[in-house]
Amino acid sequence: MTKLLGDAMRWVKRHRRSSLALGITVVALGALTGTGLADIFSFTGNDNDWPYATPPTPPVLAAVGDIACQPNGPLQSEKSTDVCTGLPAAIPAQTATANQIEAMDPNLVALLGDEQYQNGLYQDFLGSFDHTYGAFKFLQRPSPGNHEFYTNHGQSGDDGYGYFDYYNGTQLNADGSAVTFTGTAPGGTGTFTQPVPRPQGQAGDFGTTGNGWYSYNLGNWHLISLNIECAFQPGGCSPTGAWLASETQWLASDLQQDHSACTLAYWHQPTFSPTQPAAKWTQDSTEGAAADAWWKLLYAHGADLVLNGHDHVYSRFAPMDPAGNADPRRGIREFVIGTGGESLDTLNGDNPANTPTPNLQASEDQFYGVMKLSLLPGGYSWDFESALRSPTAPAGTPASYSDTGGGRCHSNGNFFGNFGGVQ
Repeated sequence: MTKLLGDAMRWVKRHRRSSLALGITVVALGALTGTGLADIFSFTGNDNDWPYATPPTPPVLAAVGDIACQPNGPLQSEKSTDVCTGLPAAIPAQTATANQIEAMDPNLVALLGDEQYQNGLYQDFLGSFDHTYGAFKFLQRPSPGNHEFYTNHGQSGDDGYGYFDYYNGTQLNADGSAVTFTGTAPGGTGTFTQPVPRPQGQAGDFGTTGNGWYSYNLGNWHLISLNIECAFQPGGCSPTGAWLASETQWLASDLQQDHSACTLAYWHQPTFSPTQPAAKWTQDSTEGAAADAWWKLLYAHGADLVLNGHDHVYSRFAPMDPAGNADPRRGIREFVIGTGGESLDTLNGDNPANTPTPNLQASEDQFYGVMKLSLLPGGYSWDFESALRSPTAPAGTPASYSDTGGGRCHSNGNFFGNFGGVQ
């Protein structure tokens, strides 16, 4: 029997491109020897480390936003405290979260916007973000933030050009020099000159209005990356404005064709903010309010999770409907994970005069860190672990922070049964 198995294995290796022959051989071997599929197919394995090792099952998605400080000195009317040299925690923090992702061995990394401060210039991506997160750039599935599009902190914005340059590559002249574009910064606050991005690539399509939305599948999950930086696009952030309406129509079509067991969407500015008083919790920004149309679409199609950044804190909300009402049966759970390294914000709850933020189940504003999301066949588990405590954390702040749990997808309500981690 040993000789038979050895001969059969050698035959399988020689003929593994033939699916019919391979299938027949697998069935025959299993019947004759009781050999498991994992043993039969062991020749496909390897002893490489991540990221080339056999990916984990179920798939792991790392998620975080608001990451890399601006290198070099201030530009235009920026303050010195707006760049890496003025943020003593920034470089150690973005290094710590990059190390955390590498230790996680994820299949892919969802980036939730504001990858590079202050305005996502191409040279700044290369001078800061790339030194840490560049190690696993090819695993990243980014979405842009306001710091990739708008004017911020006294520096003219670049309308997404640097973001698309970094992820999609740049166009070149015949002599090898970059094709450049000089444009007016969003809001008319100056000009910018950046290389012209290639039209398609890792960040999605780059159009004359900077599109940058796309979707992909991972395991049994359908994931959607959206671009909510609509303020200076045609029609602004009105749901009926030309640019945002086009993206929303694309989202509706994408969801219509989505037959996955579970669905997750992510973009930068959150619809429901943990940093705002209750009366303003759906108005964290113009863009957050504009995403109401997306929540309605996602809710109608049974989506399960929404991930956001922008608020430099970690927070987890209970499943909600588009109006922000708790809905444990059909609601979408929102996570805000803006803890990638650039700086930290203050939670609404830190001010005792504020009304508590509704449906907020967990939150923290003194730690940088990344969320590990395990995409199970009919559900999910999350594990947010801190990577670094803020150097200005108040006395008595614990050394670390953790938030873990699990949930089920709407399309498979019985998957977990009485699994104790469901919240």
